[in-house]
Amino acid sequence: MSRLAQTAGLTEVQQEIVSTVREFVDKEIIPVATELEHRDEYPQEIVDGLKELGLFGLMIPEEYGGLGESLLTYALCVEEIARGWMSVSGIINTHFIVAYMLKQHGTQEQKDTFLPRMAAGEVRGAFSMSEPGLGSDVSAITSKAVKDGDEYVLNGQKMWLTNGGTSTLVAVLVRSDEGHPEGTAPHKSMTTFLVEKEPGFGEVRPGLTIPGKIDKMGYKGVDTTELIMDDLRIPANRVLGGQTGRGFYQMMDGVEVGRVNVAARGCGVAQRAFELGVDYAQQRHTFGKPIAQHQAIQFKLAEMATKVEAAHAMMVNAARKKDSGERNDLEAGMAKYLASEYCKEVVEDAFRIHGGYGFSKEYEIERLYREAPMLLIGEGTAEIQKMIIGRRLLEEYRIQS
Repeated sequence: MSRLAQTAGLTEVQQEIVSTVREFVDKEIIPVATELEHRDEYPQEIVDGLKELGLFGLMIPEEYGGLGESLLTYALCVEEIARGWMSVSGIINTHFIVAYMLKQHGTQEQKDTFLPRMAAGEVRGAFSMSEPGLGSDVSAITSKAVKDGDEYVLNGQKMWLTNGGTSTLVAVLVRSDEGHPEGTAPHKSMTTFLVEKEPGFGEVRPGLTIPGKIDKMGYKGVDTTELIMDDLRIPANRVLGGQTGRGFYQMMDGVEVGRVNVAARGCGVAQRAFELGVDYAQQRHTFGKPIAQHQAIQFKLAEMATKVEAAHAMMVNAARKKDSGERNDLEAGMAKYLASEYCKEVVEDAFRIHGGYGFSKEYEIERLYREAPMLLIGEGTAEIQKMIIGRRLLEEYRIQS
C-alpha cells in the first residue's frame, strides 16, 4: 500500500478487507473507469464483483447475513473504491445509508424482510430527501403522505436520487401531518417511507415514476434521477420504525454517516490525484530534467501530500467517534468539509502538474477534475457543513452565566 493515508490500530481482519478491496480497485476498476465514465455506462461487472466480495453487506449485522463491520472499515473501503472511480462509491453509499437506517430505526419485521436481501446485494437501496425547489432546506419539503385506512397515499416530486433507476428499495422522506397538530415544528411532522419498486425508468410501480437519468458534468455511470409520486399507495407497515413523525431524525442519522462516506470519497479521489501528479512529475522532462526536480513542483507535491494526510486523519477520527456510540455531527461535518475542499485543491494541483495534457480526455486527471466538484455539494454543501460546525462549537463553548 502507499505511504500516504495509513491508518494505525486496524485489526488483522480490517487490514485484510481493505487490502482485498484495494487489490480489486487496482485490477478491476482503475483500468476501465475512464472508458466507462466517458460512455456514462453503469459499471455492472464492477458492481457484481463488489457483491461477490460482500461489500453490500459490510456493515449489516452477521445475524442478517452481513459482515457486521464498523463504520471505519466501511469508510476505508469507500476511500479505496473512490480512488478507483468515485461513481462506484456512490452506488455503495446510498445502499449502505438505507441499510444503516433500517438497522438503527426499522421494526423487527422490516429488518427481517430487507436486511438479509440487502446484505446479499439482491435488494439495492436509495434514499430521497431533496426536492426541486428546496436544495439543502429539508424543513421546506412539500411532498406529502395522507393516511387512507391501512395505507398512506403519497404525492410529490423528489430530486437527486443516486441509484434512482437501479435501486429496488427507496427510503423517501415526506411530510405527514397525521397526529401532528397545525403549528408543529416542520421537522417533527416528517416520516420516512420504505418504497419498494422495480429497477428501471418510467412507471416502476403504480403511482411511482422515475423519468430518466439526469445528465451531469461528472459523477457519471451511476444513475442520478428524479422521483415522482402520484397517488402512490404504501402500506402502513412500510413507515420506517412503524411510527410517523420520526423521519427527519432517521434521515439525519443516516446523513451523518453519509458525511463520513463523502469525506472518505474526497480522501480517495485526492489520493489518486496525488498518485497521478507525482508519477507524471517524475516522467515529464523540461529544461533537461524531470519536472519533479523543479522546486515549484516539489512545493505542489508537498502541499498535496499534506492535504491528503490531514483529510484522511479527520475522516478516520469521525468514523471512530461514531463507532464508539458518540455523537459525531461536529467531526463528520469537519471531515466532510475539509476532505471535499482539499480534494478539489489536490485535484487542481495535479491538473496543473499535467499542463496541457491535463485537459486531454486521454489522461485520467481530466475525469477527476470533473468529479471533484460533486463532493463540494453532496450530503450538504460546504456552507451547510460550516453552519453545523458553528452551531455545535457554540454548544460546546457556551459561556456559563
